[in-house]
Amino acid sequence: MGLLLARIRAAVVAVGILMIAGFAAPAFAQQPNAVNPNASVPSEAQLFQKLNKLEGRCSIPDAKACTLEQPAGRDWRSFHQVTLPWIGAIAILGMLLVLVLFYLLRGMVKLESGRSGRTVVRFNAFERFVHWMTAVCFLILAISGLNITFGRSVLLPLLGPDTFTAWSQWAKYAHNYLSFPFTIGVVLICLMWIAGNIPNRVDVEWLKRGGGMVGHDHPPAYRFNAGQKMIYWIVVLGGGAAAITGYLLMFPFYTTDVTGMQLAQVVHGTVGVLFFAAMLAHIYIGTVGMEGAFEAMGSGEVDVNWAREHHRLWLEEELARTGPNESQTQPRATPAE
Repeated sequence: MGLLLARIRAAVVAVGILMIAGFAAPAFAQQPNAVNPNASVPSEAQLFQKLNKLEGRCSIPDAKACTLEQPAGRDWRSFHQVTLPWIGAIAILGMLLVLVLFYLLRGMVKLESGRSGRTVVRFNAFERFVHWMTAVCFLILAISGLNITFGRSVLLPLLGPDTFTAWSQWAKYAHNYLSFPFTIGVVLICLMWIAGNIPNRVDVEWLKRGGGMVGHDHPPAYRFNAGQKMIYWIVVLGGGAAAITGYLLMFPFYTTDVTGMQLAQVVHGTVGVLFFAAMLAHIYIGTVGMEGAFEAMGSGEVDVNWAREHHRLWLEEELARTGPNESQTQPRATPAE
């Protein structure tokens, strides 16, 4: 009897093994003949992308919100808090120091031949309007933009939290809305004066002779000398770069991702502080740096002797084109003393 039971149990075990083998055979048949050891291994680029990131899972549609910190973000923060303030301070304070020293050593560039009492039109009303529109917008944009970089460290202790908050809010509004007329002005300046701002051989000679700023030499120049051409291209290229990157920041993530936004802010901030430093030199020459220069954008007319000393080739072209007129042949009336 015991032997019979043992044989029955052996038969049941054998049938069970055969049934398990029958069910497992289709699953084994679906497996590939060769196993790819690299099939589930992440690439090197994927590993570097995840390096030093703090991220998790979130339920909102914006997947960028899942990343709390990234290496590029830390680099941007370091640039914004450390590098950019140093660039701005060195460029702006350095330019101011150079201008002050230059004024103390050279003084105002005077009209050596004195005023003739005759004038010639240098810029018409439309040109002056575009210039002043762009200039005023630029100054407000520069001041409001510098507030982002230096406001917390310079103005906040002086104004206090409430006043500084109100000032920063209005500065932001001004910065955003005045960017549109500024951009229009840069485009118009580019189109109006590009023909006269192409470098030529006269500019090389002008630079070799110091542009009349060193000593008492007055090298000839056309309507725009080499220095003014530099300012023109700084305005066109610098203003264009500031406008493009500024609109990327004003309308975020429409055309770029987080990395692109960070790059746009780096370019915008760097161009902004260097642009402002360059314009300080332009403002200096147009005001206290050169006698008679402000009149070109003030009334639009300059003294003939000023034009002859600083833009002789342009004056010759103007006289040949228009001929002498009353304003160029008759002295202006002066008040009785």
